[in-house]
Amino acid sequence: MNRVNFHLRMLEILQTVPRGERLLLHSCCGPCSTRCLEALKDVFRVTVLYYNPNITDAAEYEKRKAEQMRFLQETGWADSIDCPYDPQEFFAVAKGREAEPEGGARCTRCFALRLSYTARRAKEEGFGWFGTTLSVSPHKDAARLNALGEQIAAQTGVRWLYADFKKQNGYLRSTELARQYGLYRQNYCGCIFSDWTRS
Repeated sequence: MNRVNFHLRMLEILQTVPRGERLLLHSCCGPCSTRCLEALKDVFRVTVLYYNPNITDAAEYEKRKAEQMRFLQETGWADSIDCPYDPQEFFAVAKGREAEPEGGARCTRCFALRLSYTARRAKEEGFGWFGTTLSVSPHKDAARLNALGEQIAAQTGVRWLYADFKKQNGYLRSTELARQYGLYRQNYCGCIFSDWTRS
């Protein structure tokens, strides 16, 4: 079975979408957002939504958020929208799946939580598109993320930006930009379960 090249789908969108259309981009962290924003900023009018209730250590959450906001202020590549931080939202979707391996069904539910929230905010605030930075990570399955995005787009009526930002050395570029801007890079995804499994 042929796998869909979501990076090519994104490039097709970038070539055809009118300049300045509004995109609400969910961001998991500043370092991951770097390459994504670099690729999108000249086409979309991007606003970053830092919505990550899966980060269950409040100090870690605030540190990552501060780095995200600093990067946006230093580059001017996107605006931002603040949102509430409530780890119980993550624990509610993770309930019963605590023992799942990293990358399993618990992660799928976490992705769906964050993408659904992003799409709802996009609809409420008049954005034509929503997307996420998550696919820049080599540990995240772009096919799963894009399938979720497509489903949520159908439910909300907000267009989903297909992407696989790790393609064409996207992850490498994100690490280069993170170094350039001196961004803090965490060594685990964010939830207490991924923290337990890191080596």
